[in-house]
Amino acid sequence: MSRTVGQGPCARHPMRILVLGGTSEASALVALLAAEAGVAVTLSLAGRTAAPRPEPVATRIGGFGGAEGLAQWLAETGTEVVIDATHPFAARISANAARACAARSVPLLAVRRPAWTREEGDRWTEVGSVAASVEALGATPKKVFLTIGRQELSAFARALQHRYVVRTIEPVGDALPVPDLVCLSARGPFTLEDEIRIMREAGIEVLVTKNSGGASTYPKIAAARRLGLPVVIVARPALPEVPSVPDAEGARAWLAAVLRARQEAGADS
Repeated sequence: MSRTVGQGPCARHPMRILVLGGTSEASALVALLAAEAGVAVTLSLAGRTAAPRPEPVATRIGGFGGAEGLAQWLAETGTEVVIDATHPFAARISANAARACAARSVPLLAVRRPAWTREEGDRWTEVGSVAASVEALGATPKKVFLTIGRQELSAFARALQHRYVVRTIEPVGDALPVPDLVCLSARGPFTLEDEIRIMREAGIEVLVTKNSGGASTYPKIAAARRLGLPVVIVARPALPEVPSVPDAEGARAWLAAVLRARQEAGADS
């Protein structure tokens, strides 16, 4: 079940826009659009964060019921544009958005921040999944810094030879039932100095993370490089081939072009 809180911008005949969010890019985009005339924006959040940051547009929290449910919601609300600004690892949501928009002939744009790339001094082991990252740690006991979110932590419960420091936004709870677990609750952005301090004080020997891209959490990659630590990094999943831009400003420019075309079509009719 979903819920809607707040009110979005209002216009006489606004273009109805759905932003699939949960990222800094989504927040930046809705902040830009909240002041725009001629649009009515709804931000959709999956509901995995118990206390999301308030946003200046109508916010819908909860799932749609797969691609079919989303397609039905688009039809019922008269939504004319969808912008997928979800996390790069939210592959299921992105796939559902692509299917739903194709079914309803609704334009879809993806906001995809560039992935991190290996630099001189990086000691990366790239793997295709979180499960593979467990195997990549090897049999020798290590102090491991996990920054992969809460959802897939349980995979590391089968590698009890390691000791884990976990950083998440939401409380870990019983997601990783291992002895001597150290939990850090924090939300980025993080600084290079803080990341170096955390890794040194905790005695971290290897970092496990996802290739999320973006600047706010990159300092952990730079800190590992500075300290000479190995990084097990999970590669991004395959995502639908749809038009994409790297940031909120790119999405705003794309929307401006769509809105102009809509206005010109109305003038000609």
